[in-house]
Amino acid sequence: MFKMAVFLKPYRKEVTLGPFFKLLEAILELLLPTLVALIINNGIGRHDSAYVYRMGGLMVLMSLLGFSCSLVCQYYAAKASQGFGTSLRNKMFKHISALSYAELDTFGTPSLINRITNDVNQLQLAVAMLIRLVIRAPFICIGAIIMSMILDFRLSLILLAATPVFGVILYFIITRSSPLYRKYQQKLDHLALVLSENLSGIRVIRAFAKSRSEKRRFDAASEDLTATAIRVARISAWLGPMTTLVVNAAIIAILWAGGIHINAGRLSQGEIIAFINYVTQILLALIVVSNLVIIFTKASSSANRVNDVLNTEASVADTGKHPLPRADQQAPAITFEHVSFGYNTTGELALLDVSVAINRGETVGLIGSTGSGKSTFVNLIPRFYDAVEGEIRVEGVNVRDYGLEQLRRKIGIVPQKATLFSGTIADNIRWGKQDASEEELLAAATVAQAEEFIRKQPEGLATPVARGGLNLSGGQKQRLTIARAVAMHPQILILDDSASALDFATDAALRRALKESSGEITVLLVSQRVSTVRQADQIIVFDEGRIAGIGTHEALLESCRVYQEICGSQLSAEEAGAR
Repeated sequence: MFKMAVFLKPYRKEVTLGPFFKLLEAILELLLPTLVALIINNGIGRHDSAYVYRMGGLMVLMSLLGFSCSLVCQYYAAKASQGFGTSLRNKMFKHISALSYAELDTFGTPSLINRITNDVNQLQLAVAMLIRLVIRAPFICIGAIIMSMILDFRLSLILLAATPVFGVILYFIITRSSPLYRKYQQKLDHLALVLSENLSGIRVIRAFAKSRSEKRRFDAASEDLTATAIRVARISAWLGPMTTLVVNAAIIAILWAGGIHINAGRLSQGEIIAFINYVTQILLALIVVSNLVIIFTKASSSANRVNDVLNTEASVADTGKHPLPRADQQAPAITFEHVSFGYNTTGELALLDVSVAINRGETVGLIGSTGSGKSTFVNLIPRFYDAVEGEIRVEGVNVRDYGLEQLRRKIGIVPQKATLFSGTIADNIRWGKQDASEEELLAAATVAQAEEFIRKQPEGLATPVARGGLNLSGGQKQRLTIARAVAMHPQILILDDSASALDFATDAALRRALKESSGEITVLLVSQRVSTVRQADQIIVFDEGRIAGIGTHEALLESCRVYQEICGSQLSAEEAGAR
């Protein structure tokens, strides 16, 4: 948790003054029982009404002053804790955004959402309690013991004897609840995962009539979380009653011993009442301490989870050289030299010893069976992942020598899953080029075969897009994502199976438009359709992570067995041989 202190640096004043004002309140609170004793002994005992009113007025004034100090502390605590939470969330979001696909896959989306919301909220609460109560509660305990020692040292020994008992109780609760809090957070992540899968896959679940089984799955995850929460609550629930038991036992002992002292004339009635008030203050402070123990135990678990994210270094680091080496204008647009890659360092390689050169302005088709390495190949170009072995060059420069933003601005990518964002159609197409004019947007939409359906909308480019594009069909979403990539005028355009939801006529029109408008753009078409890639300048055939063949459609039909099998499964003999 101490690593989190860096986020409190902008709030030094609040972190310093907040506890100071709380300390003033505690001092005033500690003086009140002594004033009560004085009123009883000197006012009531001597029937001095003026003294009672005088001291009573002083107590009211001290109470109001203490209340004012408490309000100031609350203000500083709220300002510091909310600012701390905002800074930490911003830092986490920025750090998560910089992580590569490999780290994001390791944590998982539901877990990251829980860490940036639930865990940060828990730390935010801990900061507020740190400022408001961490100084006050121990000070009240220690101050009350000191004040009771001043009143009567022998009676105060009873309180000192109760202190180690309370320490044993705290140790017992902390050691048993901390591991359970960590398990609780992990099970909360699992519940979030199940919920995320159900909400995002609701159409599939209903299509396969799996609502009941998924409900049982969610109930099982929820009950598992509930069981852990109950176990934690049962252990934590012991803290309050055990604390009360120890302190009340001390009060009984004090009353018994105090009665003996009063009868012997060694202690006044006012002093024994003040003593009981101090013990009551200690009891209330210990209850606060017990709640703080629970809060900080949870916060410790949350801090570990937050630190796990912040301490994770991106495997794809932004190591670009400044200034960037001059690009070789004669070099191919993309070069792979003996590149190998695996998603798991101990697992099977997804690409194995791949070497290929793709010239500028070429349209290259990438085809192969599912899992053959096509998407992996194109994901290595913008450095979504880094190759395990070999070297990848863009315009003759190693991709590791580019800054990530500089490299990715050269590349327009249309992923397999069409992802749109809430806003308007224009907002989504402008993602790659924020200053694009309406004419540029429509030109990109024309290439992507999206202009027709955009013009049919009453609001045209200003048509709202729901979250995830839920108000659009699959084909419309794919065409908008293609328009988004085209609008940024990239030097390399990657279409990763991005026409799978398009009919054959629209797919053919899209390919013709890309061919006519691409000019010097290098286009990579990833597809499992032979019809999509057959007109490409060259076709790269993948098979189990290796390149099985490179060439034109006609050349591969004669020389590549894998390509022959793919064509045989999709085309008739006449269609395969036709140009």
